[in-house]
Amino acid sequence: MFAHNKRLQYTVRVSESNPALANLMLEQFGGPQGELAAAMRYFTQALAEDDPGRKDMLYDIATEELSHLEVIGTIVGMLNKGAKGKLAEGAQEQAEMFRELQGAGNDSHVTQLLYGGGPALTNSGGQLWTAGYIDSIGEPTADLRSNIAAEARAKIIYERLINLTADPGVREALGFLMTREIAHQQSFEKALYAIQPNFPPGKLAGMPEFADVYVNTSQGEGDMRGPWNSDDNFQFVSDREKMLAMDGGSGLPEVGLTEEQQSVLRQMAQRTRSDPSINPQTGAELGRGDGAGTRH
Repeated sequence: MFAHNKRLQYTVRVSESNPALANLMLEQFGGPQGELAAAMRYFTQALAEDDPGRKDMLYDIATEELSHLEVIGTIVGMLNKGAKGKLAEGAQEQAEMFRELQGAGNDSHVTQLLYGGGPALTNSGGQLWTAGYIDSIGEPTADLRSNIAAEARAKIIYERLINLTADPGVREALGFLMTREIAHQQSFEKALYAIQPNFPPGKLAGMPEFADVYVNTSQGEGDMRGPWNSDDNFQFVSDREKMLAMDGGSGLPEVGLTEEQQSVLRQMAQRTRSDPSINPQTGAELGRGDGAGTRH
């Protein structure tokens, strides 16, 4: 059961109307790194979680993300206030109003027209929110790593939004939300490392002969060695021949077929074979002008 408290988790103060900034803020309202996506990711994970500690943590963070969605939506609505009134009441000439809403590189006229200045469940480019943003797979050691990455991406978006505004109240609220992403990363990482062992994700250990092999498939200028491919941590394979058929087989595809299936495939291959000994005239050649494409 949810109960709503009308007080925000952080006080929002907006100095002036700014529909362009409001449109960019939608990235954290209905975008892939936004608060709704985070809330739905953690809430659905909590519903399926069997560990009582992780279940409680996921419910707590999911619910807090909904409060962050409220903060971002409030900022969007406040930034849109001035333009919303002008659009609704026709307080300006049409061309002047359109120029103001559109601005330089600003698509806020779309969200203003369609949603009346309210926060829309879209990203800043107008893409509708989708459950496809939720990448949970039901394995805690995989989902917790994904959650850590999601919080990191959200933090970066908040940093970029902070860099776009000089409004002190907006910057403060965004700074708070950014900081909560850091806190959530820490909780998720602690929960991950409370599972021992936690790597590799899942139950199966993998094939030991390939688990610690680094394959240097991109070779040339710029090749580098580091802990990600060092001899201390990996068997480094640079010989291209050793990259092929690493299982010791032929490296060619093999399929088991019945005699009947093989017979039918041979018939098809015979019917569709190409004759390399002929040079047929094509429509492209027939339509070509005199001298076009000839070699000198």
